[in-house]
Amino acid sequence: MNEGPLKEQQPPDQPPSFSEQLLAFVRQNASWFLAAALALLLVQDVFGTHGLLAMRRAQSEAASVHQEIDQINEENQRLQQNVQSLKSDPAAIEKIAREEMGLARPGEYIFKIAPKSSDSSTSAPAQQP
Repeated sequence: MNEGPLKEQQPPDQPPSFSEQLLAFVRQNASWFLAAALALLLVQDVFGTHGLLAMRRAQSEAASVHQEIDQINEENQRLQQNVQSLKSDPAAIEKIAREEMGLARPGEYIFKIAPKSSDSSTSAPAQQP
């Protein structure tokens, strides 16, 4: 009469134990638990810190950074060309000397004309009370 592991025999008039009730509940609702777990995993994959939305956001940020890098490289190349022309081109040097430093060749005169102000309050004299 040896029938494997010994189980405690409960009298028929006693209700099932808590562990038996829990096991029965899990068996009855296993498909719902699996569905809820799957739903939670899907939500995590879409909205989580490493999910689909975060990946899209990171890709768009990377694209904007690449675009900014391209713009900076173009500006850098343009500035290098300016440096090279200032080192070797006398016309570029003369242009900078005339426009930014206000220099002139011997016998030339420079006339600086102040730009017209469109704001009438700056051109009118201040009134004193």
